[in-house]
Amino acid sequence: MMDAAAGPHTIGRWLHDRAVSAPEHIAVDDRGVRTDYRTLAARVTALADRLTGAGYGAGQRVATVSGNSTDHVVAFFACAELGIAFLPLSWRLTPAELSDLITRSDPALLLIEDEHAALTTAALEHATAHPTHVPLGVAGVEADVPPAGIRSPRRAARDDDPLLIIYTSGSEAAPKGVVLTHENCFWNNLALDRAMPVSADDVVLSMLPQYHVAAWNVQPLLAWWRGATVVLERSFDPGRVLQLIVDRGVTTMMGVPTQYRMLCQHPLWESADLSSLRRIVAGGETVPEGLASTWAARGLAFTQGYGLTEAGPNVLYLSADLIAQHPAAVGRPYPGVDVRIVDPESELELDGPVTGELWVRGASIFAGYLDDAEATARAMHGEWLRTGDLVHRDAQGIHRVVDRLKEIYVSGGENVAPAEVERALRRHPLVSACAVVGAPDPVWGERGVAFVVADAPVSAEELRTFAAERLANFKLPARFVFVDELPRSAIDKVARAALRERARHLMTQQFSTEPRTTGPYASEATS
Repeated sequence: MMDAAAGPHTIGRWLHDRAVSAPEHIAVDDRGVRTDYRTLAARVTALADRLTGAGYGAGQRVATVSGNSTDHVVAFFACAELGIAFLPLSWRLTPAELSDLITRSDPALLLIEDEHAALTTAALEHATAHPTHVPLGVAGVEADVPPAGIRSPRRAARDDDPLLIIYTSGSEAAPKGVVLTHENCFWNNLALDRAMPVSADDVVLSMLPQYHVAAWNVQPLLAWWRGATVVLERSFDPGRVLQLIVDRGVTTMMGVPTQYRMLCQHPLWESADLSSLRRIVAGGETVPEGLASTWAARGLAFTQGYGLTEAGPNVLYLSADLIAQHPAAVGRPYPGVDVRIVDPESELELDGPVTGELWVRGASIFAGYLDDAEATARAMHGEWLRTGDLVHRDAQGIHRVVDRLKEIYVSGGENVAPAEVERALRRHPLVSACAVVGAPDPVWGERGVAFVVADAPVSAEELRTFAAERLANFKLPARFVFVDELPRSAIDKVARAALRERARHLMTQQFSTEPRTTGPYASEATS
C-alpha cells in the first residue's frame, strides 16, 4: 500500500485508489488475459517490496526493453511507488543504438522481455555501462530481484521525483532523455481529463509502443486513474485492431494518422462495427482533410492533438466538433497550459493573428534532459519551452502548424533527426557530404530523402545496407539522391529549404511502392 507520506501528485497512488474503489474492474486486457485492479495492485506492491528489499529506491533508474504488456505496466507502477525513474527503451533500435542509450542512461537495473533478449544481449556486449539485468515478468523480476550495486533507502515517492524518462530525437544528432516528474505527469493528465475525459466505463485501446510518452500520458494513465480498462496491443495490425474494437467494445483510442489511414484502407473497414467508439484522438502530425472525411462518413470525428515529449506531451487540441470547420488545425491550449507565439529572430511575443515560433509554459513542462544541462538550457527561455515549431494563430485563437524551425521530420508517428541519419551515412568511406530532409508522403506523413555527395560511385542499396547496420529501420531514407555538391546559403549553411522543395517534387513525382515490413513504424529505402 502507498505510504501516507507520498506526495499528493504522485502517480503510484492512483492504482491503489482504484484497487480500493473498484477492485474487480478490469484494469488491463493484454491479448485476452484480463487483470483486475485488485490483482494488478497486489502485483505492484509485491514487486515494490522486492525492489526495496534488494536495495533499489528513489533517485535510481530502472530501464526496460519490452513490448506493451501487463508485466511492463506492473514494473512501471512499482517504480512509481518507490520514486524510481522508469526508462523504457525502444526495441526497434539497432544493438549499437540501444547500447548507446544504455551507456548514457546508466540504469541501476535493466528489465528485459524475453522477446527482445537477443537484441539486448547484443547491445550489452558493446555498452560501457553494465547494469544488473534480469527478465521482466512473474517468472523474472517479480520472482527474484538481484541486489542493487548501490543500495538506496526506501522512502515514499515525491512530486518532484522523476517518473518517466523518454528518449526522443530532437534537432541534434543524439537522442536525448526527457525527464518527466510525477508532478509533470499529474498535471498533464489532469489537463487531458478536462479536455477529453475518460470515465470508468471506457475501454481504451492503447496501440502505441510504450517507449513513447503518448503510450502513457495520452489516455492509458488517465484511464487507470479513472478506473477504466486499457486494452494493450503489442504491434499495429489494422485487421486485428478493427476486430478488437468490436470484440472488446473499445470506446476511445489514440493513434497517429498513418494508423488511422491503414485502418480505413483495410478490407474489413466497410463491414467493421465501430458503434462502440465515442472518441478517436490523433497526434504526431495533423490529420489530412481527406482522412478526416473518410472517418466522418462512418460518424466519427477526430480530436486532433499537438504536443511534444518535453511538454508531457499535451499542448494543443482541437475538439471533434471543430475539426470540420478548421481542417489542418491543431487547436487551442489544454486547460492549464500557457502558449505564446514569438518572433524567432527578436524573441519578442507577437499578438493577434500571427505566425511565429510556439513557446509553451505550464506544470507539465519537463524537468530537463537527462544529464544534459546545456541542452536543457537551449530548450528553455526562463520558464518557457521553445518548441521549435512555426505556427499560425488565427483570430479565434486556433493554431495551425506551418513548419518546423527544428529539422526533425515525422514518419509514421516517429520523430527522425536528420543529423543522426547524416552522421551514420558520413561514416561510409565514399560519402564526403550528405543532407537528409523530410518530404511529404501520402501514407507515412513524411519520409526521408538523402542528398549525397560521393567521392566515387556507390549505389543507393549499398548506402541503405550500410545505414541499416547503424540505424533503426524507420530512420532509413526512403530515397537517395546523388549530387555534385550540396546547395548552401550565403553563410555557408546547407540550404535545407531548397533541398526540401526538391525532395517534395521528387516524392510527388513517384512514390515508392515497396511495402514496409514491420507495420506503421517501419520504413523502406529506394534509389
